[in-house]
Amino acid sequence: MRRICVFLGSNAGRRPAYREAAAALGRALAEQGIGLVYGGSSVGLMGVLADAALAAGGEVIGIIPQRLVDKEVAHHGLADLRIVTSMHERKAQMAELADAFVALPGGAGTLEELFEVWTWAQLGNHTKPCAVLDVEGYYHSLLTFLDHTVEEGFMRREHRDMLVVADSPAELLGKLAAYRAPTVTKWIDGHER
Repeated sequence: MRRICVFLGSNAGRRPAYREAAAALGRALAEQGIGLVYGGSSVGLMGVLADAALAAGGEVIGIIPQRLVDKEVAHHGLADLRIVTSMHERKAQMAELADAFVALPGGAGTLEELFEVWTWAQLGNHTKPCAVLDVEGYYHSLLTFLDHTVEEGFMRREHRDMLVVADSPAELLGKLAAYRAPTVTKWIDGHER
């Protein structure tokens, strides 16, 4: 695994554990020689993650739309900061550069990015692992809801299980390295169109 794309908050959240987890993941990636691809911001958990990876000697690629550069949130300490024209272009480049995707705590943007790449995996567009680092149970309610989607017949169990869940960076990186994508169709009733 050469690079991992991390989706996470541009805010830091209320708990110190969120910042600690972002810093720990940044250091762990650098220590294992795995490059970081992320949204290119200097603020919130995004800045904490990038700063920790950089301080540990890691490769960090930031991809940020010009609109956010104009709002002065770009991380100008990156050797590789790629400025793009839109969020769509940002996500496409992030997906192309990464061998896996991880979500740390974050808001709607974090969830949207995770769900998009996970949906692509379910459709067979890629076989890259998608994961959440569940810091202090941040994703517990979401994971319970996803189990509910399986119970209600809207998702296969195999596809629900594609979302790797870990509580620590070490556990996360181990699970990502061991990941193998399932080979089942997305549609439960078998009526592919």
